[in-house]
Amino acid sequence: MKRQKRDKLTRAHAKGYQAGISGRSKENCPFQATVARSEWLGGWREALTDRQAGLIAR
Repeated sequence: MKRQKRDKLTRAHAKGYQAGISGRSKENCPFQATVARSEWLGGWREALTDRQAGLIAR
């Protein structure tokens, strides 16, 4: 049985989260489309909040 791909917005959010965890700048967002960019930035912001709260070990 084939695995379903995650939709693009879910992937954008996950990639933004990973970028935030690794400490990359939000200026490095690879998406140009407004909706995908918004999801990426949402993931990035979530990761920063998690880092500041001490949920992520550096």
